[in-house]
Amino acid sequence: MLLLVNVILISGFSTVGGQVKPCDFPQINHGRLYYEDRYRPYFPVAVGNYYSYHCNPDFVTPSNSYWDYIHCTKEGWSPEVPCLRKCTFSYVENGYRPSSERAYIQNQSVKVDCYPGYSLPNEQTEITCTENGWSPLPKCIRVKTCSKSDIEVENGFMSEFDFTYALNRKTEYRCKPGYVTTDGETSGSVTCLQSGWSHQPTCIKSCDMPDFENSRPKTNSKWYKLGDKLDYECHDGYENMDGHSKGTIECGYHGWTDLPTCYERECRVPQVGKEVFVIDPKNEKYRVGDVLKFTCRAGLRRVGPDSIQCYHFGWSPNVPTCKGQVQSCSSPPQLLNGQVKGTKKEEYEHSEVVEYVCNSKFLLKGPHKIECVDGKWTTLPTCIEEESTCGDIPELEHGYVEPSAPPYHHGDSVAFSCRETFTMIGHRSITCIKGTWTQLPQCVATDQLEKCVVPDSIASETNLPNKNEFNHNTKISYRCWGKSGNKHSICINGRWDPKLTCTVKPCDFPQINHGRLYYEDRYRPYFPVAVGNYYSYHCNPDFVTPSNSYWDYIHCTKEGWSPEVPCLRKCTFSYVENGYRPSSERAYLQNESVKVDCYPGYSLPNEQTEITCTENGWSPLPKCIRVNSTGKCGPPPPIENGDITSLSLPVYTSGSSVEYQCQSLYRLEGDKKIMCRNGKWGKPPKCLHACVISEEIMEKYNITLKWKERQKLYSQTGDTVEFICKYGYHPTTSQSFRKTCQDGKLEYPRCVKKAGRYYHY
Repeated sequence: MLLLVNVILISGFSTVGGQVKPCDFPQINHGRLYYEDRYRPYFPVAVGNYYSYHCNPDFVTPSNSYWDYIHCTKEGWSPEVPCLRKCTFSYVENGYRPSSERAYIQNQSVKVDCYPGYSLPNEQTEITCTENGWSPLPKCIRVKTCSKSDIEVENGFMSEFDFTYALNRKTEYRCKPGYVTTDGETSGSVTCLQSGWSHQPTCIKSCDMPDFENSRPKTNSKWYKLGDKLDYECHDGYENMDGHSKGTIECGYHGWTDLPTCYERECRVPQVGKEVFVIDPKNEKYRVGDVLKFTCRAGLRRVGPDSIQCYHFGWSPNVPTCKGQVQSCSSPPQLLNGQVKGTKKEEYEHSEVVEYVCNSKFLLKGPHKIECVDGKWTTLPTCIEEESTCGDIPELEHGYVEPSAPPYHHGDSVAFSCRETFTMIGHRSITCIKGTWTQLPQCVATDQLEKCVVPDSIASETNLPNKNEFNHNTKISYRCWGKSGNKHSICINGRWDPKLTCTVKPCDFPQINHGRLYYEDRYRPYFPVAVGNYYSYHCNPDFVTPSNSYWDYIHCTKEGWSPEVPCLRKCTFSYVENGYRPSSERAYLQNESVKVDCYPGYSLPNEQTEITCTENGWSPLPKCIRVNSTGKCGPPPPIENGDITSLSLPVYTSGSSVEYQCQSLYRLEGDKKIMCRNGKWGKPPKCLHACVISEEIMEKYNITLKWKERQKLYSQTGDTVEFICKYGYHPTTSQSFRKTCQDGKLEYPRCVKKAGRYYHY
């Protein structure tokens, strides 16, 4: 009998800052200490101790021995894995056996040679010795192959030269020049499946997106098949050879039938009266965008604009005239369902402006201001009835509103009050605007209202003190150093309204996408401008102002230019390809949507039901595409930490089913089998995470497993784990030490060190 001697070395190790961490009783998977029941009471032990141990059958020590020593080090027990699996390689099913039998240690691998037509699972070439034996098993299985002779590429060719392809292998094919795949690519791939090739590839005749000269496409496709048509439109101020701003070309066997080329359009020299002089520039021809400026002969007054601009449709606005005398205007005309803002006068001078507002339930369309021009007012706006209504009056916390009966139309307002001991913050009334209520006020407890202070940065620029506090609703007046006139503000629950400031940021030259200012070349040198200035502007074709007009005013405010988006896209909805056209043509503004009804068997892309007017037009296009009405399903939905038990197919018939399984240590929740019904899969199951019982966390909470020989460091969802305190520790409270794993989460109990000293011999 082999004499086994266990030597216990008691030595004092110290580190900077304290004692070296001792070693707990070693956990030896597939083995155990010699005389471990005798030594167990003396653990934990100090660094330097070592014990003899032995391994179970089919397991050896790292030195390839039946037994060895395990050492307590500063880093823990060494070796970290005392017992390793020993695997024997002597035979391969459906493969070439090795020349001689040989043993391998855990984590070592060996190459396997299979017979032709056979392979290890997942096309692996090696097997590895693991804790549970060989993985995968030394067993070769027959593999499915596909032949190149079974596939033919119409208008294309196979890229690889192999004749036979293994199961699940992909191979590439390419299209001839001038042809593309059904996805619009120059190449594609097919896969070898159990049933044969995944599909027969096809290459179709195509035309690439042509080069556009002074024009742009009306669709965003990158390629077109034979017979497809491409609509284009010329840039502003340009036209094609036919004199039109729009055109269509078609994809033919020899390419596009024409080129989308446009040529610059010109404006003729305008006719002006003898009393009108052109200031700048004086040319014979004018291009789109050019501006002509005018002045009157001395002693005459101008009637009309001081400049005009060349557009794709000609000059705009009309050329001015000059008169010796101009007439004033009488009281402005009455606006149906609207009224003049402010007090009306009996007489208005030439070039004076008045502003209109609409009555409740009506929405203003067109410029909200009109001008007196030589005794005549410019065109009135219109007030159109807004049919949308608002829902119930929203509730105000700590406040109330006088009861009123719906419906609430556009322009209707309701007033709120706060309950006792509460103060209102914000506007007392809310208004129904195009079907939506404006923002509610707040009711804040009076004793919780915050006070306002003057920031140091403002106090140094004004005559205001910076230390005094101001109560809610206190009004102040102040003057900025070096400037005339007083400014006013009010304290609203800790903030100033308007904000205290002595520097108002001016407005830079406005960037108007899809539009421009009238006479902008004339005004550009005067920018930036102060708050309060406003300018007239116009939008390009297919774009309108927020008031749905061709032109309007843009205002410089404290927050910047208003409206923030001066020109909005205008989309016309009159036709649906493969769908029901609307009863009448209607225009929609940018961000507005409309429902589309497709023919049976057709749908908008991604099963959408609406199209939206965007800056670039309709998105998606009003075009319905054919959908699967066959009831078939695509590949089953994937799940995290799991997969189906069978090979995934590209198409499944209605009534087909697949079964899921989870990866090792994960627990399946829900039905493991789902079915394809009417083109849709049922709800797949979930794979719940396992709990990793970390040695570091147990060390942190001073606990260990109660039944180490029966429990693992990994537990599935629903498994119960029982802990105990480490030697020398006791529970913090009367807590349970039996815990259940729930989807990867485990609540650990906590133990603390016992009072007093204890000794271990």
